Amino acid sequence: MNRSNPAISGRSKRGADFLQLDPSEASPGGLADWLTDRLRTAISTGHLPVGARLPATRTLASDLGISRGVVTETYQRLTEDGHIAGQGRRGTVVVAAALRPTTATQSTPATQRNENQLLASPGLDAFDRLRDVPARIDLTPGVPDLAAFPRAAWMRAERAVLGDLRSSDFGYGDPAGTPALRRAVAAWLAQYRGIAADPDDLIVVAGVAQAIGLVAQVLPQHGIHEIAVEDPGSLGSRQHLQSWGLHTPPIPVDDRGLRVDVLRDSGARVVMATPAHHFPTGVVLDGERRRELIRWATDGGLILEDDYDAEHRYDRPPVPALRAMLPDQVIYAGSVSKLLAPALRIGWMLAPPQYKEELIARKRLADLGNAALPQLTLAQLMESGELERQLRFLRRRHRTRRDAMVTAIRNHLPTATIHGAAAGLHLTITLADDTDDAALAAAALEQGVKCHPLSWHCQLPHQPGLVLGYAARTPTEISAAIAVIAEVCRSGSTSSRAPRAS
Repeated sequence: MNRSNPAISGRSKRGADFLQLDPSEASPGGLADWLTDRLRTAISTGHLPVGARLPATRTLASDLGISRGVVTETYQRLTEDGHIAGQGRRGTVVVAAALRPTTATQSTPATQRNENQLLASPGLDAFDRLRDVPARIDLTPGVPDLAAFPRAAWMRAERAVLGDLRSSDFGYGDPAGTPALRRAVAAWLAQYRGIAADPDDLIVVAGVAQAIGLVAQVLPQHGIHEIAVEDPGSLGSRQHLQSWGLHTPPIPVDDRGLRVDVLRDSGARVVMATPAHHFPTGVVLDGERRRELIRWATDGGLILEDDYDAEHRYDRPPVPALRAMLPDQVIYAGSVSKLLAPALRIGWMLAPPQYKEELIARKRLADLGNAALPQLTLAQLMESGELERQLRFLRRRHRTRRDAMVTAIRNHLPTATIHGAAAGLHLTITLADDTDDAALAAAALEQGVKCHPLSWHCQLPHQPGLVLGYAARTPTEISAAIAVIAEVCRSGSTSSRAPRAS
């Protein structure tokens, strides 16, 4: 959130000897953006080398004549970027040098080739490599607002947990998860996802990614060597399944959701789906398709349900999980990665009885179970109502950022079609058929804006587009990023390939 200052020109001018900062340089309402950029530049140029100490927030705010909240927000952003850190009595210290964003004039041919190759042909390390590429504005989808993590509430919950723990509780526990978290998750799923689950049936996992990996190890023991996937559909999930040797035949998704008729004709026995909020298009599986999928499952099919982004909705009513209606034919997986932070690595799964013990055995062999302390802290957050309050707070913030992105797209990219605006943490836009979306994403990255080409998430021919995350960016950053993408589109350098079938 940017905190604007009353018109600076109406007061005596203020400034700081520190880096010769002059707040009159900031645009109206953009003090936090200006100060963040100035400090990041100073770190990257060596004017603030690693080990340098920054002024206290109160001191710098007083010198500049601005709100202390602006300085606090700036320091928080740079902390989230990993450039500075609080070090007790030493104060706030630079801990890592910032890289300057790559621009068209700064990019070397080798850098451009690497970015083009990464975005055109993503390998197993594509997400890691893209994460490491510096960008001025990161619109990577699937990233929550990490600056909004409820630190104070988490620390209160952790202190409460530690105060009640016995010495024996610090030992190895149940690989399926702590009883406290399983009870809390069962209550959460009943209230928010319509799922009636016995806590003993829940398995706590290290995010949905681990749930997918465990399923991929167990199903071949039952003669299943392929899992059909939605198309478009998550590149990461598809790569994960393939890494365990499973085939991933694509099933098309249209504006009503998964094409169940194509699934039935494919002969696949298992399908992975995101029915509440499809990634990446954001479509919700409609009522008739939902009934068709249930009939397919009751005829002997198995559904791996990734309850992706289910809680993040703005302009549509809630949609119950498939697991709520079909417990014996659905392996259900969810997590707090998009609600709190991926760093927690806490998720959960529910499986039909014939798979439960095998999944727990695989979980035991993988890591002996998730760390108990974060599980107990999360359980405390759930039971105290803090997680629900956090969800309501995030919905308000995300709606504002979603609206900013929709407005920017309509203003700067009026010919683009917007998909998935009613829920989630990202939008997808589709573009003219002759657009090379991988080249467009690479060109935007050269200008400092990071996003996913839609083609990353497609096995079948599909209209080109971009997948744009908005949850972790301010409205000002979002508008600036869309303007950059629009300028790249107007340059005409991304329309060199033949049209793709839609």
